[in-house]
Amino acid sequence: MLAKKYRFHGHGALKFLFGHGKTYRFKNMSLRIAKNNRREHSRASVVVSKKVLKAAPKRNQVRRRFYELLRLNWQNIQPGYDILVSIYDRNVLDVGYEQLAQEVQAALHQTNLWVDHSK
Repeated sequence: MLAKKYRFHGHGALKFLFGHGKTYRFKNMSLRIAKNNRREHSRASVVVSKKVLKAAPKRNQVRRRFYELLRLNWQNIQPGYDILVSIYDRNVLDVGYEQLAQEVQAALHQTNLWVDHSK
């Protein structure tokens, strides 16, 4: 799970993101990002609606998978951004881990949030 200081707290915390964020759509998800100059660290949230998966345990499973993918790649995400990952494809539950990791990394590259520290 992503550390508490890297997550949003309460519904009001997302207001800034919905007002100032830019949305990028991908195969299984969309990313809404906004530069937040008030923050030293980036924050992330994962949303899986009931329209996508009716059962709460399945929604939680998808949410946990994406939080874990973000956690493992957190050192490569630019600091000072608010990030909202919205899942809109129910098939994401059946996608393998490696493919899902590649999709998340590709999405972060396309939104210019990825910083490669290996160079």
